[in-house]
Amino acid sequence: MHNRVSQLLLDWRAGNPAALDQLLPLVYDELHRVARAHLARERSDHTLQPTALVNEAYLRLVDLRRLDWQSRAHFIAMAATTMRRILVSHARRHRAAKRGGGAVTVTLQEDAAAGADEHSVELIALDEALSALAELDSRQSRVVELRYFAGLSIEETAEALAVSPATVKNEWKMARAWLFNRLAGR
Repeated sequence: MHNRVSQLLLDWRAGNPAALDQLLPLVYDELHRVARAHLARERSDHTLQPTALVNEAYLRLVDLRRLDWQSRAHFIAMAATTMRRILVSHARRHRAAKRGGGAVTVTLQEDAAAGADEHSVELIALDEALSALAELDSRQSRVVELRYFAGLSIEETAEALAVSPATVKNEWKMARAWLFNRLAGR
Protein backbone atom coordinates (compact mmCIF):
# COMPACT_ATOMS: atom_id res chain seq x y z
CA MET A 1 0.00 0.00 0.00
CA HIS A 2 2.87 2.40 0.78
CA ASN A 3 4.15 2.13 -2.78
CA ARG A 4 0.63 2.64 -4.14
CA VAL A 5 0.22 5.87 -2.13
CA SER A 6 3.62 7.12 -3.28
CA GLN A 7 2.74 6.36 -6.92
CA LEU A 8 -0.62 8.14 -6.61
CA LEU A 9 1.12 11.19 -5.15
CA LEU A 10 3.50 11.24 -8.12
CA ASP A 11 0.59 10.80 -10.56
CA TRP A 12 -1.35 13.59 -8.87
CA ARG A 13 1.66 15.92 -9.04
CA ALA A 14 2.02 15.06 -12.72
CA GLY A 15 -1.52 16.33 -13.31
CA ASN A 16 -3.69 13.21 -13.07
CA PRO A 17 -6.83 14.35 -11.18
CA ALA A 18 -8.09 10.76 -10.82
CA ALA A 19 -5.08 9.99 -8.62
CA LEU A 20 -6.43 12.33 -5.94
CA ASP A 21 -9.74 10.47 -5.88
CA GLN A 22 -7.90 7.19 -5.39
CA LEU A 23 -5.55 8.62 -2.75
CA LEU A 24 -8.04 9.67 -0.08
CA PRO A 25 -9.45 6.20 0.66
CA LEU A 26 -5.91 4.85 1.05
CA VAL A 27 -4.75 7.50 3.55
CA TYR A 28 -8.01 8.44 5.27
CA ASP A 29 -7.70 6.03 8.21
CA GLU A 30 -4.16 7.16 8.93
CA LEU A 31 -5.12 10.84 8.67
CA HIS A 32 -8.05 10.19 10.99
CA ARG A 33 -5.70 8.50 13.49
CA VAL A 34 -3.40 11.53 13.41
CA ALA A 35 -6.38 13.86 13.90
CA ARG A 36 -7.65 11.80 16.85
CA ALA A 37 -4.18 11.92 18.41
CA HIS A 38 -4.07 15.71 18.01
CA LEU A 39 -7.53 16.18 19.45
CA ALA A 40 -6.92 13.77 22.35
CA ARG A 41 -4.49 16.36 23.70
CA GLU A 42 -6.95 19.22 23.31
CA ARG A 43 -9.39 20.63 25.83
CA SER A 44 -12.45 18.45 26.35
CA ASP A 45 -14.89 21.03 24.95
CA HIS A 46 -13.03 21.48 21.66
CA THR A 47 -15.39 22.28 18.80
CA LEU A 48 -13.37 20.49 16.10
CA GLN A 49 -13.96 16.78 15.56
CA PRO A 50 -11.41 14.42 13.97
CA THR A 51 -13.38 14.14 10.72
CA ALA A 52 -13.63 17.93 10.37
CA LEU A 53 -9.90 18.28 11.07
CA VAL A 54 -9.05 15.63 8.45
CA ASN A 55 -11.32 17.29 5.90
CA GLU A 56 -9.89 20.76 6.47
CA ALA A 57 -6.31 19.47 6.33
CA TYR A 58 -7.02 17.46 3.19
CA LEU A 59 -8.54 20.48 1.45
CA ARG A 60 -5.42 22.50 2.24
CA LEU A 61 -3.17 19.69 1.01
CA VAL A 62 -5.07 19.53 -2.28
CA ASP A 63 -3.85 23.08 -2.94
CA LEU A 64 -0.25 21.86 -2.59
CA ARG A 65 -0.31 19.71 -5.72
CA ARG A 66 2.89 21.29 -6.99
CA LEU A 67 4.77 20.15 -3.90
CA ASP A 68 7.39 17.50 -4.63
CA TRP A 69 5.67 14.60 -2.85
CA GLN A 70 8.33 12.05 -1.99
CA SER A 71 6.44 9.27 -0.24
CA ARG A 72 3.47 8.29 1.86
CA ALA A 73 5.43 9.30 4.99
CA HIS A 74 6.05 12.73 3.46
CA PHE A 75 2.33 13.16 2.75
CA ILE A 76 1.33 12.09 6.28
CA ALA A 77 3.98 14.42 7.71
CA MET A 78 2.61 17.34 5.70
CA ALA A 79 -0.92 16.44 6.81
CA ALA A 80 0.17 16.42 10.46
CA THR A 81 1.89 19.78 10.05
CA THR A 82 -1.23 21.15 8.40
CA MET A 83 -3.40 19.83 11.24
CA ARG A 84 -1.06 21.43 13.77
CA ARG A 85 -1.39 24.77 11.98
CA ILE A 86 -5.17 24.47 11.90
CA LEU A 87 -5.29 23.70 15.62
CA VAL A 88 -2.88 26.51 16.52
CA SER A 89 -4.96 28.94 14.48
CA HIS A 90 -8.10 27.65 16.17
CA ALA A 91 -6.45 27.98 19.61
CA ARG A 92 -5.39 31.56 18.87
CA ARG A 93 -8.92 32.48 17.80
CA HIS A 94 -10.32 30.79 20.91
CA ARG A 95 -7.83 32.55 23.18
CA ALA A 96 -8.53 35.90 21.53
CA ALA A 97 -12.25 35.35 22.02
CA LYS A 98 -11.66 34.68 25.71
CA ARG A 99 -9.09 37.51 26.00
CA GLY A 100 -6.24 35.26 26.94
CA GLY A 101 -8.09 32.42 28.64
CA GLY A 102 -8.97 28.88 27.62
CA ALA A 103 -5.61 27.84 26.21
CA VAL A 104 -5.30 24.43 24.61
CA THR A 105 -3.01 21.88 26.28
CA VAL A 106 -0.86 19.12 24.86
CA THR A 107 1.69 16.76 26.35
CA LEU A 108 5.33 16.19 25.51
CA GLN A 109 5.24 12.42 25.51
CA GLU A 110 7.01 10.36 22.87
CA ASP A 111 3.83 8.51 21.92
CA ALA A 112 1.51 10.99 20.20
CA ALA A 113 -1.56 8.95 21.14
CA ALA A 114 -0.65 8.72 24.84
CA GLY A 115 -2.69 10.40 27.55
CA ALA A 116 -1.82 13.58 29.40
CA ASP A 117 1.02 13.67 31.89
CA GLU A 118 2.52 16.21 34.28
CA HIS A 119 4.39 18.02 31.47
CA SER A 120 1.32 19.62 29.86
CA VAL A 121 1.95 22.82 27.95
CA GLU A 122 -0.12 25.14 25.86
CA LEU A 123 -0.33 24.30 22.18
CA ILE A 124 0.48 27.88 21.29
CA ALA A 125 3.59 27.85 23.51
CA LEU A 126 4.68 24.58 21.93
CA ASP A 127 4.15 26.02 18.46
CA GLU A 128 6.24 29.08 19.37
CA ALA A 129 8.95 26.88 20.87
CA LEU A 130 9.01 24.72 17.73
CA SER A 131 9.36 27.84 15.60
CA ALA A 132 12.31 28.93 17.74
CA LEU A 133 13.84 25.45 17.46
CA ALA A 134 13.38 25.56 13.69
CA GLU A 135 15.51 28.72 13.59
CA LEU A 136 18.27 26.89 15.49
CA ASP A 137 17.94 23.45 13.91
CA SER A 138 15.28 22.90 11.28
CA ARG A 139 15.79 19.13 11.16
CA GLN A 140 15.20 18.75 14.89
CA SER A 141 12.01 20.76 14.52
CA ARG A 142 10.86 18.51 11.65
CA VAL A 143 11.67 15.41 13.71
CA VAL A 144 9.38 16.70 16.48
CA GLU A 145 6.61 17.43 13.98
CA LEU A 146 6.86 13.99 12.45
CA ARG A 147 7.27 12.00 15.66
CA TYR A 148 4.98 13.97 17.95
CA PHE A 149 2.36 15.46 15.68
CA ALA A 150 2.23 12.88 12.88
CA GLY A 151 2.94 9.91 15.14
CA LEU A 152 5.46 8.50 12.67
CA SER A 153 7.86 5.83 13.82
CA ILE A 154 11.62 6.36 13.89
CA GLU A 155 11.91 4.52 10.58
CA GLU A 156 9.07 6.47 8.90
CA THR A 157 10.55 9.74 10.13
CA ALA A 158 13.94 8.72 8.75
CA GLU A 159 12.32 7.94 5.39
CA ALA A 160 10.47 11.26 5.29
CA LEU A 161 13.65 13.20 6.10
CA ALA A 162 16.00 11.01 4.04
CA VAL A 163 18.29 10.36 7.01
CA SER A 164 19.21 7.29 9.04
CA PRO A 165 17.09 6.01 11.94
CA ALA A 166 20.07 6.64 14.25
CA THR A 167 20.07 10.30 13.21
CA VAL A 168 16.35 10.55 13.94
CA LYS A 169 16.85 8.99 17.40
CA ASN A 170 19.61 11.48 18.22
CA GLU A 171 17.70 14.48 16.87
CA TRP A 172 14.52 13.40 18.69
CA LYS A 173 16.40 13.13 21.99
CA MET A 174 18.09 16.51 21.56
CA ALA A 175 14.91 18.26 20.41
CA ARG A 176 12.84 16.91 23.31
CA ALA A 177 15.47 18.09 25.80
CA TRP A 178 15.64 21.53 24.18
CA LEU A 179 11.85 21.89 24.11
CA PHE A 180 11.50 20.72 27.70
CA ASN A 181 14.04 23.29 28.87
CA ARG A 182 12.47 26.04 26.75
CA LEU A 183 8.94 25.30 27.93
CA ALA A 184 9.89 24.75 31.57
CA GLY A 185 11.54 28.17 31.66
CA ARG A 186 8.58 30.16 30.35
